[in-house]
Amino acid sequence: MTDSFDVVVVGAGSAGCTLAGRLAGRGVRTALVEAGAVVVPPDSTPIASLAATAPGHVLNWAYRATLCQGRECTVPRGRVLGGSGAINGGYFVRAVPADFADWGVPGWSYDDVLPYYRRLERDLDFCTSDRHGDAGPLRISRPSGRLRAATTDPFLAACLALGHPEEPDKNAGGSPGAGPIPTNAVDGRRVSAATAYLPPPWGNAEWKDALTVFGGTPVETLVLDGDRVTGVRVGGRTLHAAETVVTAGAVGTPALLQRSGIGPEDTLRAAGVAVAHELPGVGRGWSDHPAVFLPLRSGLPDPPADAVAPQAALNLDSGTDPAGDLEILLFAHPFAPGGPAHLMCAVQRPDSLGMLAITSPDHDDPPRLDFRYLRTTSDRHRMRAAVRIAAEILRAAGWDRAGPDDGGPAGWELGNDTRLDGWIRDHLTTSVHLSGSAAMGSGPDAVVDADLRVHGLTGLRVADTSVLPRAPRRGPAATAIMIGERAADLVCGIEGEHRA
Repeated sequence: MTDSFDVVVVGAGSAGCTLAGRLAGRGVRTALVEAGAVVVPPDSTPIASLAATAPGHVLNWAYRATLCQGRECTVPRGRVLGGSGAINGGYFVRAVPADFADWGVPGWSYDDVLPYYRRLERDLDFCTSDRHGDAGPLRISRPSGRLRAATTDPFLAACLALGHPEEPDKNAGGSPGAGPIPTNAVDGRRVSAATAYLPPPWGNAEWKDALTVFGGTPVETLVLDGDRVTGVRVGGRTLHAAETVVTAGAVGTPALLQRSGIGPEDTLRAAGVAVAHELPGVGRGWSDHPAVFLPLRSGLPDPPADAVAPQAALNLDSGTDPAGDLEILLFAHPFAPGGPAHLMCAVQRPDSLGMLAITSPDHDDPPRLDFRYLRTTSDRHRMRAAVRIAAEILRAAGWDRAGPDDGGPAGWELGNDTRLDGWIRDHLTTSVHLSGSAAMGSGPDAVVDADLRVHGLTGLRVADTSVLPRAPRRGPAATAIMIGERAADLVCGIEGEHRA
């Protein structure tokens, strides 16, 4: 088996599978290296099942993390071909124009990336719109039929009755409001980037010889020759490449960079890693969406067995962000058999920023994750507002909010800021939308430039949600695939042509 390639792609998640498929389709000799499994068990593909996100599942890294003082949790990340997109709930919403404007990276405006969002999708509901694609590898649709009538429509009606505006197409780049969730599911089954871009056995007859997939192959370190990355070290051998692209996700990417001696000097020395290239922003200053789940006691009919997990969402302005810094998301399908449905309440533009640090050079040792949620008065205020708005929606929809015996807040907690803060802290979780751990930009903490090249090094790019300077106001699944699409053009030197 050859050890030399044109490009080595490290990590077969949403961006990595997209990038590898597009490169191989253009005849670029590509190695796709994945630490997890490369065969997705059939029982993990039903979109209604989130079983693979549970701690201990073979398809899940399940990182331990500190969310805030006194509150820890397990963070699921996909450990399989397709990455987290192979085990998530199917939420497929684009970042909004204000996100790209806030990031302020030249060449990364919403209009710049729109052709890539269009290229990846075949939107079954809005295929005639110039904001959507009609020939991409991912079929995108929204709830319909009995599912929509039973769950989505009452939720949307309640939002409208409370005065919130309607947002029928959450991927149109318009103003925030209430609308159905676009999802990448077909016939009740999750369609990840692996399924869409790497059809079995990893490519079609025209280009599969250009792609080599290494499964169950953790990358130990990047190989550096001075300021040039020449490949990766895996299992005692080196895979050489003219260019290496790290797409290991917003946890795996900064951890690999740090293990390779690329990152903040103090973090590297504390972990026993020699400093090869100091970059203070690796693993620092990232963001994610803090969330709590408000359970329903009753009043919601059982959804069909093939129901996608999230059906609808209200995105809204807390009073300081017209682009929508809060999200109330309807999960009508229980997370466990016999369990309740939920409304997820999240702050989509948090001020609090997290830190990630490796603890040793060993790739088997997980990094330390500190989300530092709800450290600011603004974040706590907005989380309280999201929970109270969700409670209003439940009342307007005629659904019964679960009380303290069922895990929900009591009325006296909803009406008192201090007590509600306590309930939120005790029930706090993460949306698993970590972004910005190897951020794009030109400032002192930036890790990659606008072409996704790592500052100060040659032969190395990063292409996953770690490059987004902040977590987008909507979940990042669609944006991760968009990054993979754009990275393929950047690597091939045809950025801007938007080829299929």
